[in-house]
Amino acid sequence: MLKKVLILCTGNSCRSIIAEALINSQFEGKVLAYSSGVSASGKVNPNAKKILQAKNIWSDDYHSKVIESVMHLSFDLVVTVCENANQTCPVFPGNTPVVHLGFDDPDGEGYEAFEICFEEIKNKLLPVIQTLVLKDKP
Repeated sequence: MLKKVLILCTGNSCRSIIAEALINSQFEGKVLAYSSGVSASGKVNPNAKKILQAKNIWSDDYHSKVIESVMHLSFDLVVTVCENANQTCPVFPGNTPVVHLGFDDPDGEGYEAFEICFEEIKNKLLPVIQTLVLKDKP
């Protein structure tokens, strides 16, 4: 059965989009990731799109969306990737586990900051998904 994970951020333009794409590419057929923002910006940062294109994991389906657009879904895990989202995360039905993994916001920085953010998310978040969602040792 396909597991569902929500990555929650403030603007849903950088970190959460990168995390969504990483999870979907790494765990294809096992985990389906979604992302949203508690105050969604309505756009994907061009450098976030650029890094995902460079890694060949960009999809035109990725876009900035408000949390209300995913609240009807049942998730196996919710991950907040910024402090604001951690503090304002809504309660999800069914005692959905919520974990916080904070990452520096690359918005407003150069492309190199997005490369660093991508690697940090890859190295820190993917093992958490492997362990908590798939219940496997990394």
